[in-house]
Amino acid sequence: MSSQGSQGSREERGEEILGVLDTAFGQLLEADPAAFRVKFRKMAASAFAFYRGTACLFYHDMESLDAGPFLDERTSRVWIHGDLHAENFGSYMDANGRLIFNVNDFDEAYVGPFTWDLKRFAASVALIGYTKALSDEVIGELVRAYADAYRERIGALAGGAKDDEVPPFTLDTARGPLLDALRDARARTRFGLLESMTEIRDYERRFTPGGGAIPLDAAVREKVLAAFEGYLATLPPSNRTRPDAQRVKDVVGRRGIGIGSAGLPSYNILLEGNSDALENDVVIYLKQAQIPAVSRHITDERVRGYFQHEGQRTVISQRALQAHADPWLGWTELDGAGQLVAEVSPYAVDLDWSDIDDPGEIRSVVADLGRATATMHAAADDESGHSLVPFSTERAIDAAIGGDVAGLGEALVDFAHSYGTRARADHQIFVDLFRNGRIPGL
Repeated sequence: MSSQGSQGSREERGEEILGVLDTAFGQLLEADPAAFRVKFRKMAASAFAFYRGTACLFYHDMESLDAGPFLDERTSRVWIHGDLHAENFGSYMDANGRLIFNVNDFDEAYVGPFTWDLKRFAASVALIGYTKALSDEVIGELVRAYADAYRERIGALAGGAKDDEVPPFTLDTARGPLLDALRDARARTRFGLLESMTEIRDYERRFTPGGGAIPLDAAVREKVLAAFEGYLATLPPSNRTRPDAQRVKDVVGRRGIGIGSAGLPSYNILLEGNSDALENDVVIYLKQAQIPAVSRHITDERVRGYFQHEGQRTVISQRALQAHADPWLGWTELDGAGQLVAEVSPYAVDLDWSDIDDPGEIRSVVADLGRATATMHAAADDESGHSLVPFSTERAIDAAIGGDVAGLGEALVDFAHSYGTRARADHQIFVDLFRNGRIPGL
């Protein structure tokens, strides 16, 4: 998977990248080129940012690579995160009121080979390690630490380990940067979030004009409220106890311009919350769900035909992969497109890699992320309430890995080095395409 080659091969790879980007983003880019200029400039900033924004290219490349020795009929079709890189981890408040550190951002979740999650994470470690001037040897050690922790946790879960033997990462069990993220989340408040987005007018809370909020005309507002009514039926029973909690106070439009949400229309809805007190109001967002990149490379009709639309697919996937998910998580339809609905949470804090520089500390972090990955994969199986994966994921993966203790780690190390090199070269090609006006529509 060498990134080296002639100018001709660079041109060919450039055309390949343009084709993949057009397939993934062409329609959205045509509808909102300004949002994609922002997205692509963020991607141009670094090889890692480019990698984050091009899951579509990653899975395009996966199709042409050897599947490896760890995939069989079952381990090729388990619930996967779909975009498992080192920055897609952070804190959230679960349905039981506990702050948990785990995998986040399930927009790309689907059903596919479990090794695709591991490979995508391993390559992201190589890219982060490169930016921190770590040697290939050290990067290899980090990837092995991730693989070893993943394998050990999968084995423990397959052997029937109890919850207290493999606890989630909480304020009581997390350490280092994971604990820092949880403490940061705990210091935040719903009132602080509301103050940043809303104001009190005539004794009622409303969204603050400006700051990215887009006023809606009557027709659009009516459509959004109708979609909201459809969403309520998809909430878990535990969130239907106080009807007043779901009373709509205000609605505004927003437009996504982040790396993952460019061009996707979205709306923020202000709700009454669990009491009449103004500081307990809740903000949820309604966002058009995207087609997951991995789905273009999964041909199993049992998977393709399982979901009503992408909004439902995102929610079902998240509920399968994340124990005690956001109680406001649900789906609906708007203008014929599937929508994801979830809370704008004050307790969501992403893992911050900027100050994690010591190789020993990085090793500890990636090992914990390996454990989190295994727990996520194990959650989504025959006991998750969905029939799409009707077997024990952890037992299937544990059996596929088998007694090859070092094999998984070495395979991921080889992949991390080779694909990290390719991603850095692809980033340079992308920047040249972008700045020379080669991307259609921009």
